[in-house]
This record gives sequence, structure tokens and C-alpha cells, in this order.
Amino acid sequence: MPHDSTTWVQLISKKRYEAATDAEKYGSDESVRGEFQRDYDRIVFSSAFRRLQNKTQVMPMPESDFVHTRLTHSLEASVVGRSLGRIVGKSILERHPQLAHEKHIQEADFGDIVAAACLAHDIGNPPFGHSGEDAISAYFLSEAAQPFLQNLTATQLADLHRYEGNAAGFRVLTYTYPAHCNMPGGLSLTYTTLATFTKYPKESLPVVGGTKNTSEKKYGFFQTERKWFDTIAKELGLLPKGAEDEVFYHRHPLAFLVEAADDICYRIIDFEDGLKLGLVPHEKGMALLSQILNDAPGRVSRISFYDWREEIGFLRARIIGKLINETAAIFLQHEQEILAGTYDKPLINELACKPVLDEIGKLSVSLIYNNKPVLEIEAAGFEVLGGLLDACMKAVFRPASKHHRKLAALIPPHYLQLPETATDYERIIHLTDYVTSLTDQAALGLYRKIKGIELPKMY
Repeated sequence: MPHDSTTWVQLISKKRYEAATDAEKYGSDESVRGEFQRDYDRIVFSSAFRRLQNKTQVMPMPESDFVHTRLTHSLEASVVGRSLGRIVGKSILERHPQLAHEKHIQEADFGDIVAAACLAHDIGNPPFGHSGEDAISAYFLSEAAQPFLQNLTATQLADLHRYEGNAAGFRVLTYTYPAHCNMPGGLSLTYTTLATFTKYPKESLPVVGGTKNTSEKKYGFFQTERKWFDTIAKELGLLPKGAEDEVFYHRHPLAFLVEAADDICYRIIDFEDGLKLGLVPHEKGMALLSQILNDAPGRVSRISFYDWREEIGFLRARIIGKLINETAAIFLQHEQEILAGTYDKPLINELACKPVLDEIGKLSVSLIYNNKPVLEIEAAGFEVLGGLLDACMKAVFRPASKHHRKLAALIPPHYLQLPETATDYERIIHLTDYVTSLTDQAALGLYRKIKGIELPKMY
């Protein structure tokens, strides 16, 4: 192994950040459930995870009951991630037996780590999908926001100008509001699960223009969590990048599996939704799915189905199983490069069926993501999120106005209760926390009320 590689013994840690007791930091109930299973359970019971049921995946505010939401997508990604983790974990333990001897790590632990990180991978997404991130960024770049941003540093501005759901997710998992509790650490997840969750282990600056490295294309934490992530990275021995004063690291190896699980699910399952909604031509879609399996067109299955929708589900299950096995094999093939930080691209790029997945991706963009109703709702989302942010900012930074005081009363108090020493940036991040936490319907309903478009029901 190269001298500057990291090691699995250091990468897999059960340590938790700022927990109440040493027993909770280092594990106390291994006989009942593993530490990484506890991470998974904590995410499931969090309110932020529950709100994903009403956040956009493919179709904003879907009326059909078979279209996926962020919640169902996250659950499915976690299932795929668990399988990837267990397959990889079995081989890793065979290659590195000291991991089991020194850390008491089992095959299932790898599955639990990746499953927990997958479960949370969209937990910081704002309303209206990725267009919600664009809407928040657009507001902070607008003239309306400039009076509130005068005291921010360049990196703090970059956090807002390039608002990132991944960074918001890291904050959801790790931040405790002072009004709620005096114990920091958020959900107090293990360092390894948090590092596995972080697909982009860098701060918003510097921007790495034109990079081909997948982990450098976005950022993974706000300035409010900068030191937090640095602590995790150093504890786990993540390999540093960039200048000494930058919090900029190579990925935790298991983050590649989280990315792969997400890629597999949204490529295949979003396409399945498009087929079921009639947005993708039936014959074209079925032919592409069959190509992944190397099925001949019109292949007659020995299984009879109630209708073609059931057959799609059967194809999807076979495809995901195939892609899981192939993706795990690719990870294990490149294990040494990943540990050395010389491998930095999506694992699915090396799948034999990548050309078919690319064609599915192009069709999804043109026929599903750019479908007129989707674009119309996303455009409305810009107005909604921009309007809510502007109202919140005025309520906090211009409290003298009676109108603004009324608006402030609508914001849950824990987003407003900060120490007097809090900076403008910290106050703004608290407000973005609030807007980001809203479901699609809650954001739209609140916007209508504050704009006087719709009055609340009194009883």
C-alpha cells in the first residue's frame, strides 16, 4: 500500500461527537444492535427524515400514489447501499483481518454504515428538489439580499451564492439548536457514518473549476460546521487536499458506495416513474431496460404478469441486483486507488451498461425532468422560496417594522433564538435552515398566507 494511503482500521470508527457519556461515545449496547445500526435508527426517527415524504423526487407535489418522493427514494437507496456495503465489507474483512480483530467490525457493519448514509443523503434538500437549491442561491445573488450580506466573508457568501443541499444535510445531522438542548452534536452519529455521508468533503471555496474529480464538484458543509468536519476527517485519517488552511479532503472510501446507490436508484427508478406516468414511450423504455439485462427485445418470460407495470417492477428488481454486484466488484477492483486518493469518479461510470444508462439519463432529462408541469412548478418554486427568504430576512434584520415583526412571529422560535454574539452569517444560516426544512406543500401554503393570497382557516 502506498505510504500516503489511509487504512481501514482508522477509517472505521464507532466514536461519536460530543456525546453525553464515554459509553455513548464509544458504544454501549453492541449485544442488542451495532453502533452503525443505531445511526440508521436515529435518522429514521428524526423529524427531518419524516418530512421527506412531502418533498419532490421526480414530480413536484405528485398526485399519483406510485410516484416516488424523497422519502421512498431515500429508503430504496439505503436498501441498495446496504447490499453494496455488505458485499464490499465481506471482501474487505478477508483482505484486512486486523479490522475484525482490532475493531470488532463485521460484514453487517459495512452494510449499516452505507445504509445509514444513504438514508440521510437527501435529508438537507429544500422544497422543490434541486431547483430549490437554485432558488435559494438566486435569492442571495439578487439585489434584494445584498443589504443583509455586508458583514459576510467571501467563503460565507459562497455558501449562500452556491447553496448546497449536501451541506444542509450535514448540518441537519450534526447541529443542535441552542433553544432545544445544550448538548451539541445533532443526532450524534458516528464519525464514520458522517464521513461516508459526505460525498463532497470540502468547503465552498476554493471552487475547483473544470475538475474531473467527482468529489470536488460541490461542497459538503457550511462554515458553521467547518471545524466539525475537520475534526472528523483528522480522526479517521482522511487524506488532505489543497492548502494547509483549507478544510479539503479526499472522500471516505464508503462514500463512493453511497454515490453509487443513489445513482442506481434515480437512474432506474425515476425512469420507471416516467414509464408509469406515460412520459416515456412504452416500447422505447422497455427496450432500454432489457438492454441492461442483455435481454432480447420481446423476450417472453416464464412469469405471467397482471399488466406491463408489474413487468417493469420485475425488470427493475433484476436490473438493480445486477448493478449492485457489478458496482461492488468495481469498488473492490479499485480499492487500493481509492484508499490512496487516486480514484475519484463515480463507480457507475465503469459499468458495462454505462452507454444504456446514459441514454436513459438523456431520456429522463428530456421527457421527465423537463416535462412542462415539472418546469412550471419549479418556476413557481423560485418565487415561493425567494419570497419566503426575503420575508424571513426582513423579519430578522429589520424588526422595527410592524409588518416584519408579524412575519417574525411566524418563524418557529428556535430558528431565532441565538446568543447576542451570533454573527449575521449564523442568523442567516438559521433562516435557511427553516426554509429548507419546509415540505413542498408547507412552503407553498406559508407563501400564500404571508402574501395574502390565501387566508388561514381559523377553526
